[in-house]
Amino acid sequence: MKESEGATHGRRAVIQLREKILGGEYPGGTRLFEVQLAEALDISRTPVREAMSRLAEEGLLERVPNGGFVVRSFSYDDVIDAIELRGVLEGTAARLAAERGADPEILCRVKATLDEIDTCFGDRADDVDFDRYSDLNERFHNDLARLAGSDTIRREVERASSLPFASPSAFLPDKTNIGTFRRSLRFAQEQHRALVDAIEARESARAEGIAREHARIARRNLEYIVAEDPSLIGQIRGMALIRA
Repeated sequence: MKESEGATHGRRAVIQLREKILGGEYPGGTRLFEVQLAEALDISRTPVREAMSRLAEEGLLERVPNGGFVVRSFSYDDVIDAIELRGVLEGTAARLAAERGADPEILCRVKATLDEIDTCFGDRADDVDFDRYSDLNERFHNDLARLAGSDTIRREVERASSLPFASPSAFLPDKTNIGTFRRSLRFAQEQHRALVDAIEARESARAEGIAREHARIARRNLEYIVAEDPSLIGQIRGMALIRA
């Protein structure tokens, strides 16, 4: 069935507003109002109102008692907690997929994605086609959240991944020349393979454990990069996310 014009505008408003927040155009503490946003997005007030309510549910905005919304500020610890939570939820998705049996069509797509990721690596340990890896990694994690066949799990994984730097494909392109970071992507791909093998073998506990540990790579990489450049903590608070 063809999507209605109102639904199309609403979806576009959510996407555009989320990108402006995560891109740092509306930093933490910025107060947002329907009228100004409707003008900025060149869209009517109703989809803007719905978009702000949706992003409040995602945790990117907070309602103000006397009207409007404020962009949330996030601490470094908030981001670490979000990464840990994503690992727990993806672990649950992997365990349920193994217990229930993964959807064959999605599992086939996941394996094809992993084959494509393999082609992102060159001969040297730190030789990685980063942009392509990032896109394919995002596809892998999106499908992983669907393998359990649970819309509830999928939505909660998406919610946890929406916080700045918590997404499996949220990186800092100007920092990706760090050799240690690039080499970690090869190990991450090994974990991808092991995770899919565990799900396919119906080894639920193993699948859950690998998925949880896999999320720790994102935490370790973030900790390493922040240690190299402590000013990034200020960027996190300011929502200056560049999503690869």
